[in-house]
Amino acid sequence: MSRSRRTRTPAVVAGAVAAVLAASPAPAAPLAAPATGNTWSADLVGIDSDDVNVRWTGTELRLADPAYRPAARRSIAAEGTLLVAPHSLAAPANRVRADVVAVPARDGAVEVAARGWRSGAWTEWRAVTGAAVFDQPVTRVQIRVVLTADRPSAAPSLRTLRLTADSVAAVTAATPGLTYRVYATREGLVGGTTANGHVIVSRDHFVALPSFRGLAPKNTGDYTVRVCTTTRSRCEYAPVWDVGPWNTKDDYWNPSSTREMWKDLPQGRPEAQAAYQSGYNGGRDQFGRVVGSPAGIDLADGTFWDGLLLTDNAWVDVAYLWTGTGTRGRIGSGPLNIRSGPSTSNPVVGLAATYADVPIECSVSGQSVSGPYRTTTQWNRLASGHFVSHAYVSSVTGTIAPC
Repeated sequence: MSRSRRTRTPAVVAGAVAAVLAASPAPAAPLAAPATGNTWSADLVGIDSDDVNVRWTGTELRLADPAYRPAARRSIAAEGTLLVAPHSLAAPANRVRADVVAVPARDGAVEVAARGWRSGAWTEWRAVTGAAVFDQPVTRVQIRVVLTADRPSAAPSLRTLRLTADSVAAVTAATPGLTYRVYATREGLVGGTTANGHVIVSRDHFVALPSFRGLAPKNTGDYTVRVCTTTRSRCEYAPVWDVGPWNTKDDYWNPSSTREMWKDLPQGRPEAQAAYQSGYNGGRDQFGRVVGSPAGIDLADGTFWDGLLLTDNAWVDVAYLWTGTGTRGRIGSGPLNIRSGPSTSNPVVGLAATYADVPIECSVSGQSVSGPYRTTTQWNRLASGHFVSHAYVSSVTGTIAPC
């Protein structure tokens, strides 16, 4: 068993940044964005439960506690995250640009990322460095702001954030339905805080990937993986709620054309694996640390022990479900047993975590089940050939056809 190596958000300022000296007159508080429109101001005032360690002072967004460090990345860098409510566009667009007015710091950073809603699902998060470009037009945009500081005296602040959405020629997207074999380690860290603000509980059910591009907001399954043992005897569907191990910009499931770092590595090969096995990058991660394992995914204790029945770190097969297409069902109450057939008498072959978005191929009639959402004989066949009772599915994106 091992604890993951948590890492810090790199100290760069993403977006078109207009640096403002601390002595400059502060602009008025930004207005909340209108319901629709392709140019809008991000609401920096409305801080709620899905935001972590940030506060609005009346003139700027700052770290609430410049000494605060998430337990999962303690002793690295202070961090705060603001997740702005999704904004509906007046017309579909595939590019988002940001005009950022911030007070920079030598050892701190303001990072802005965007994601878009299309075809019933969210895109990955894209850093707004100049512009965030999506593979196809989106109808809604959500913005995430991350403030980091190596030292309490080096905390940056954000005063205004103006966004513009328009369209440019499309870029190549990741191949749908990507699945890769990577090395998994157990995260543990019960009582710590994940990158999206979730406080880790005993036998928790989520995973961590080494890139913010696939990080789901707290209490959502917008980015869900299916992780299976190499024999496929056990699988779990779990949301991505943390960032790690080792790197924070290693979206290794993407092709080199869109991969954020390590573009010369084969698609599907984590940088930590290449560093550990073949001395890539001098055997070090993006922060210069010597890589001690080839890990490409961290598993929370419940996913590790109960979902996959693992007793030690192991190679697993991971499907990055947001790269796929088709109907999705949200598991509203879990961890839910997934079975080999449409009855509770069929063997349990794994679990689906609460909030996980599972790919539904079709439905069959089976044993009647009473659950938190309905009493039904409907069982949904997942893309893996596994089955879950529809009584535990809180919502569906798309249409479920009979098998």
